Amino acid sequence: MPAAVRGGSRVTTRAKTPASPAKRPAAKAEGARARLSPRHILMIAAGVLTLALAATLATGGRGLRLADAVRTGVDGRFGAAGFRLKTVHVQGASALATADIIKAAGIYRDEPLLGLDLAKLQDRVQKVGWVKEARVVRLLPDTLMIAVKERRQLAVWQHDGRSVVIDEHGDRIPEADPARFASLPLVVGAGGAAHAPEILPVLAQRPKLMARLEALVRVDDRRWDLRLKDGSLIQLPAVEQDAALMKLEDLDVRSHILDLGFERIDLRNPDAMTVRPRAVVAAAPAVPPANGA
Repeated sequence: MPAAVRGGSRVTTRAKTPASPAKRPAAKAEGARARLSPRHILMIAAGVLTLALAATLATGGRGLRLADAVRTGVDGRFGAAGFRLKTVHVQGASALATADIIKAAGIYRDEPLLGLDLAKLQDRVQKVGWVKEARVVRLLPDTLMIAVKERRQLAVWQHDGRSVVIDEHGDRIPEADPARFASLPLVVGAGGAAHAPEILPVLAQRPKLMARLEALVRVDDRRWDLRLKDGSLIQLPAVEQDAALMKLEDLDVRSHILDLGFERIDLRNPDAMTVRPRAVVAAAPAVPPANGA
């Protein structure tokens, strides 16, 4: 038997600053651009992009180069109007997941906000192990919203000397450190991750048993042993585990077997339950005092 050894809030963060920020334009140029309102700049940019698209269709490769140059200039105009990234809001992620999401997003403070490719950014975020779904939205003039649905952590799976956190489908969450999830159930053995989503909801309906559970041990990738914190062992059948656990509940109601303790309860045979009591260690006989003292 394998050894069992224990090893959507909203978060706001500031966008990080790149290691080598570009030099600011001269003050005179800043003043000239400031005369245009953000609304006027957006209108001008829309017109310029329309012309760039027409040039691209008309001139082929030369048009693509022209469109790139125009886009760079438009991004600069947006930045001059104040459309630069200042704040990132992450919704639906835990504190542990947020740092990995921000890192994967690869965004920096003072980037032109309208120059960000939201589709690519969303794809990068959705590749983070914590994330089940993601949506990225621009909030002008200077904010980016990353809304995620985080994968639920189900258990810690231990196999071949390694421990990983798995989600509700039995899939690994690579970024999750098992040492930070001591409150999750421990699943041990080959096949344990794939079948844990089947057995854990059944056990969750029995909080008294779950409170005593130390580990679920997968045996021959066909059934489960439940190792309790006091060393007791419950052997479940390969099928109809719920019916077997109902028999255990009936026994506990009559005899308080979970409170008294036992060595093993064998529930593998649907027609018979076998209980092996815990061995009682006999007290050593008293040694009479020497010389009659």
